[in-house]
This record gives sequence, C-alpha cells and structure tokens, in this order.
Amino acid sequence: MRTLGLDVGTKTVGVAVSDELGWTAQGLKTLKINEDKNEFGFSELGSIIKEYSVGKIVVGLPKNMNGSIGPRGQACQKYGAELGEMYDLPVILWDERLTTMAAERLLIEADVSRSKRKKVIDKMAAVMILQGYLDSQS
Repeated sequence: MRTLGLDVGTKTVGVAVSDELGWTAQGLKTLKINEDKNEFGFSELGSIIKEYSVGKIVVGLPKNMNGSIGPRGQACQKYGAELGEMYDLPVILWDERLTTMAAERLLIEADVSRSKRKKVIDKMAAVMILQGYLDSQS
C-alpha cells in the first residue's frame, strides 16, 4: 500500500508518492489548481490514487510558528477532508512548517536555477512532507 503526499497551495499542489514498502517518497508532479474557481485537481488525484494503489493520504498542514492554525491551514484541512471523503481514504494532516523553505534551500545548494526551482519547489516540498511522515512511522 502506497501513501500519497500533498503540498497544497492556492495555485498548485505538489504531489509525491511512497514506494510500496513505505520507506521512501518520490516526487510525481505539480498540479495546477485555482481555489477561486473551485478547481482543486481532485479528478487528477483520483487517477493517481488508482494508478499507484494509494491507501492513505498525507496532507501538509501549514501551522503558524506558534502552533496555531491560520486561514491557509484551515484551507488545507478542508482540502484533505474533501479528498478523503471523495476517495474513502484516511487523511493524515502533517505539520509542514518550513518545508517549502527547506526544499528551496536544497535546490539552491544543488545550484538549480531560479526558473527551474519554481517548477519543482512544490513537488519537492511534497516529498519532504511525505518523507517526514514515513520516517515517523518506522
């Protein structure tokens, strides 16, 4: 059973998936979404869930540094709840504080250009969210 990892933003969703043993996370893609138009990429995620035989979803929860949950965190909670209900899968909300900054730092250290970083940052953040969750399970 694989686990899907998501980094949900207002315009994109970074997508990662675990290996079948649940040891490592691999980045899959970045979906374009539009919150204002209620376009959340659920059907494309459904295809991924089916293709990879996903049994669980981990959604990054952007908490404030003091641990409280603001508007963005609430939007991620709602996104995860809708996705879980739609595909009848358990959804785990995973504290993702600083993952996007950490992903960007890794890409900068790897000397990835700014334009290329922009294309992969959300997918990389999804990998970091999912890997953090997978590591906590072992």
